Amino acid sequence: MTVVVDASVVLKWFLPEVHGEAALRLLDAGEELVAPDHLFAETTNAIRKRVRQGEFSAAQAHEIIEGIDDEVEIELVSCRELADDALDIALAHGQSIYDAMYIALAIDRDIRLITADDRLHTALSKIPSIAPHIQSLRDY
Repeated sequence: MTVVVDASVVLKWFLPEVHGEAALRLLDAGEELVAPDHLFAETTNAIRKRVRQGEFSAAQAHEIIEGIDDEVEIELVSCRELADDALDIALAHGQSIYDAMYIALAIDRDIRLITADDRLHTALSKIPSIAPHIQSLRDY
């Protein structure tokens, strides 16, 4: 089965975080993974923030980014392909374009987005047309 993963899940594969065990279960489950191609921008930005906060060094940050690229097979989909649908979702439901791209991809492929972003899950799981396409990592 194929699932969309967002940056909140991918980061848990490489950083010690709450629900990291669930993220590793997903990684080990053999699911085919897909994400919009802005995934690397989002994960890199989150890692940059942690370097600035002193959680780890720039060298460690580079190792994490390399690990995401080398150790995890994720099909990347061009944001260009998702832009129109993502804009509609973002405008209709008050989400960022970045988050809307993940859900647009899930809807387009009729699969689920697995997210560790509780705010996103709570907001979108109440929308009947979107609810079947979003799942909290906690419930994986």
